Amino acid sequence: MARCHLHKFGGSSLADADCYRRVAHILLTHGHADDLVVVSAAGKSTNFLYKLLNLKESGALWQEELQVLVGYQQNLIEQLLGNEQARQLRERLSTDKAQLASLLSLPELSEYQCNQVVGFGERWSARLMAALLRESGVAASHVDARSLLIADEGAVPRIRLDESRERVQRLLAEHPDERLVITGFICANSQGETLLLGRNGSDFSATLIASLADIDRVTIWTDVEGVFNADPNKIADAKLLSSMSLAEADRLARLGSPVLHCRTLQPLFDTEVSLAVRSSYASHTDFTLIAPKSDAASAPVVTNLNQVSLLSLEFNGTQAQTQTLDALNEAGLTPLAYWSQGQHKLELAFTPELSRQVWQLLEAQTSQLKIQSITEDRELGLVALVSSGAGSYRRSFARLLSREARPLYQDQLSLVTLVPKSQVNLLTQKVHRRCAGPRKRIGVILLGVGNIGEAWVELFSRARDGLKRELEASVELLGLASSSRAWICNEGIFGDDWQTRFEAEATPWQYEHLFEQLALLQADELVALDISASAGLTLQYPEFFARGIHMVSANKLAGSGPLPFYRELKQQLGNRRLFWRYNASCGAGLPVQHALNDLHNSGDRVEAVGGIFSGTLCWLFEHFDGIKPFSELVLQAKELGITEPDPRDDLSGRDMQRKLLILAREIGLELELEDIRLSSLVPEALADIPLDEFLQRIPELDATLAQQFAAAAEQNKVLRYVASLEQQDDQVNAEVSLQWVERQHPYANLTPGDNVFVIRSAFYQGNPLIIRGPGAGREVTAAAVQSDLVQICRDLLQE
Repeated sequence: MARCHLHKFGGSSLADADCYRRVAHILLTHGHADDLVVVSAAGKSTNFLYKLLNLKESGALWQEELQVLVGYQQNLIEQLLGNEQARQLRERLSTDKAQLASLLSLPELSEYQCNQVVGFGERWSARLMAALLRESGVAASHVDARSLLIADEGAVPRIRLDESRERVQRLLAEHPDERLVITGFICANSQGETLLLGRNGSDFSATLIASLADIDRVTIWTDVEGVFNADPNKIADAKLLSSMSLAEADRLARLGSPVLHCRTLQPLFDTEVSLAVRSSYASHTDFTLIAPKSDAASAPVVTNLNQVSLLSLEFNGTQAQTQTLDALNEAGLTPLAYWSQGQHKLELAFTPELSRQVWQLLEAQTSQLKIQSITEDRELGLVALVSSGAGSYRRSFARLLSREARPLYQDQLSLVTLVPKSQVNLLTQKVHRRCAGPRKRIGVILLGVGNIGEAWVELFSRARDGLKRELEASVELLGLASSSRAWICNEGIFGDDWQTRFEAEATPWQYEHLFEQLALLQADELVALDISASAGLTLQYPEFFARGIHMVSANKLAGSGPLPFYRELKQQLGNRRLFWRYNASCGAGLPVQHALNDLHNSGDRVEAVGGIFSGTLCWLFEHFDGIKPFSELVLQAKELGITEPDPRDDLSGRDMQRKLLILAREIGLELELEDIRLSSLVPEALADIPLDEFLQRIPELDATLAQQFAAAAEQNKVLRYVASLEQQDDQVNAEVSLQWVERQHPYANLTPGDNVFVIRSAFYQGNPLIIRGPGAGREVTAAAVQSDLVQICRDLLQE
């Protein structure tokens, strides 16, 4: 049966006796009896051994430093082992000390002998850990990896995979049910001479041996908890990733991960081995699992390099760029990123450590690759985002680039730019905050679940995913409330069955209880949508604002309420970063308030606003021809659902009066509702009687309106019910009334049911600005509410 697990521990995890005990505890509690273990040299032992070589090479005395190093190893033995095992390891250590002294006394050391000196640290560490495990009562042996990993020599040793696999498999068969502690970092050539596996060599040893031993999982135990979505030493709110794909990890390692090295990952490709990165100092905490394959993109990771080498090549051939990239890839010198500047110029980014090798290769093939010139810039750093879904972050990343930044390079797994070195850290922070930081959660509370509310939920459901991509935030419906019942759901309200669930989940509510529930929601911001006609709800706006809740209003009553109340609301908005938008309260989806704001922002002065602000009254007067009684049109419109249930709510003109007041205040006029003269179409005798009686007596409207129609027709004019406001010489004249208008007037030829707004300003004098279209209806009103919601979200998410 194949072994399941290999554990690798680095020098920082083996720095002292307590660290060794911690590692032994991990192996006993997180492992199995036949696990493999790969170890680095304890603490700074490898650095000490290199120091001995440097002292010898410079002709300085090395004996005292050798004694310090041996003393450190002896102290570990004494602190960790009982008498018999300690005696055996002290004897081995004494023999090793003599061998080291003999090697360092030679007039010259070969490369193999230098490697042998450096490799003592791993051998000591493997011996000690195996002995400590035996001291704990489990079967364990140490293994010198030079007996397993056979390599051909090169700049980096090239492992003979078949021969090494055979040796590993034979070792496993000879030691069943036994923990094998294997040296990292070292291997041997075919003559048995010591070779070093280079930087991060012990990690590479671990993944290589795991692939040769058909292990299920490698765990690299280190001094960090795993792979974060940014360097936690540079980004305070960096988050630990629970998982990522091997391909993503490999790209991240190539672009500068402080935890992973790309060579460590190579043996895992084309295997089923997974890799875990965990902290040996907190073995109970979460960690990162790197899976061989993954269908889903992991969370994006932002990384950087403080310095890169940018090589600029100019060519005198047309196919030279492709040939150059191919030559570099074949030599294992794939650039971090590259930029093509037309057919004759190519820019290549490399780590400074690789740039010399790249220079040498390019200079050696100058004529074959048709290279005309090569220049180098080392004043740049790199910032990158890694994810298999990297493309979805391109726009967000690009928005953050300065003029000095290179355009984004994109491949399947990453986005890369170069910037001046002084900008690297700041751009990294910005990209992390925008693309990889916690997404802001904006909760929406719908107050009013009737006709328009239903249309808005349908619209929001269709738009939600696109909104999430556009805003790079989560906008979720967290609450629904009717006049008597409410359903607040922190998990979010989704799906086509929301009405059924509302009926099942909603409970009676009062404002105090509602505000308590809203305070418990886990959202960065809350936006309440008032799609009601409730005066009581508008009186609660100050409390909504006091609790930091933004508002969108289709309800006209707040914007047209008493002036002191309106001023109080505006003052609350000014005191805090709060938003209140109410475009849907006048003109539904027509951009009337947008237009007034744009005129104001442009330095224009609005001199007059007028129009027909009621789709019902537009429909009635567009159909009124003086033949069919006006009362019959009203009854017909009521039957069609065009009027309010009580037609007097339309015929009184009060609704248009409120809308005109909203617009007046929008252009800076501090008016009260009573400042706008109102001429109702409903005679005073019919205003307050019961609805049934009014509907019986409605023909009493006909005589007056027939006379008005005839008189207007004699002057070739038509009847329209109009709102108008003019300001001149600091005098304001505002009224809502029945007027005679020319047949060519913008009010005269509307589609029945439309609204029209006519705006005259200093810039729009002889040819006023006209906005017309549907001014009511469930879909257009819902769209206006959605537009206001999106605008508030954009405002909240601005950098």
